[in-house]
Amino acid sequence: LLAAVAGVTMPLTAGGAGFGGTASGVILLLLIAAAAVDGLRLGDRTKAALLFVAAHAAAWLLIAGIAGQEGSARLSFYCALAAAWLAAWRCASLLSTMRAGSRLADAVLRILVPAIFGAWILILWEAIVRGAGIPFILLPPPAAVGQRIMGSLPVLGADVRQTILKSVLAGYVIGCGAGFATAILADRVGFLRKGLLPIGNMVSALPIIGVAPIMVMWFGFDWPSKAAVVVIMTFFPMLVNTVAGLTA
Repeated sequence: LLAAVAGVTMPLTAGGAGFGGTASGVILLLLIAAAAVDGLRLGDRTKAALLFVAAHAAAWLLIAGIAGQEGSARLSFYCALAAAWLAAWRCASLLSTMRAGSRLADAVLRILVPAIFGAWILILWEAIVRGAGIPFILLPPPAAVGQRIMGSLPVLGADVRQTILKSVLAGYVIGCGAGFATAILADRVGFLRKGLLPIGNMVSALPIIGVAPIMVMWFGFDWPSKAAVVVIMTFFPMLVNTVAGLTA
């Protein structure tokens, strides 16, 4: 029904921009074929494969056609997009009921169904943002996000080294190691346990936003202040839980 509505209300965009007659016809044929597949006497695997190809090929053509023509989508574009989404939904439904017979193939099927679901969140996001002409500064489509990430790899790499390899790993090792050692000592010495556990429970409840400014004042704006925050956030939970475990 959606494919028929899309065909009747063609063109897909205002003035047909971005879609030639051939592209529109191919999209329509793919959607009609996807709708007809379920009525054929075919195995579930064949049906799922055909629905997968038809749904994703139609979606790719729709996104490729609307790129550069943002905000020009008409009713037929959204009907075609919804029809492709329903074809992918039917494909995922068939895949979810299949049993391949081997552990590897079953594992692939279990991954494929949520992968299709996640991919269509991105496809709908991309198509709707471009079709409706939503400003990219308000809601960028996934393709624009991916392009920005690929163009910012040196900056992201430097940030990863600063944040994870220096601050997080150093702080985690120091905080957990010190908390574990202190917990063993507190388990052996009663007055340490009675004195440290209330402080540990109190500090564990402190929000990071209240601790971070103090660490910045003490250690500066470089990575040691971030590592110190991680130490505080890991030391006391490690202390409290290790003491509880040793007591039990």
